Amino acid sequence: MKIERYEFGKIIVDGKTYNKDLILAVDKVYPNWWRKEGHKLQLEDILEVLELEQPEVLIVGTGYFGLLRVMDDVKSYLNNKGIKLIEGKTGDVWKVYNKLAEEKAKVVAAFHLTC
Repeated sequence: MKIERYEFGKIIVDGKTYNKDLILAVDKVYPNWWRKEGHKLQLEDILEVLELEQPEVLIVGTGYFGLLRVMDDVKSYLNNKGIKLIEGKTGDVWKVYNKLAEEKAKVVAAFHLTC
């Protein structure tokens, strides 16, 4: 999977445009990612994907303006599992996903596309 472009409310992955939040693994898209509370990333919002994919790195794109917050339960889980967390505005971190995916790293990225 390769991200070609990101702009507010839109991301293009391998030629396909997504207009809703999504999660990317190295070879899979989890579209229409929904969180229990819109601007809070809680463990229950991402646990299933983390258990399935077992990444070494989790990238969280916190939105165009960076309003999504990673809650402490997520950080504790990642720390206990030895998973590195990279978080930042979506416009700043999507290229990090591309680099790690190209290097064949076990990476999962959760992207908030709007605010």
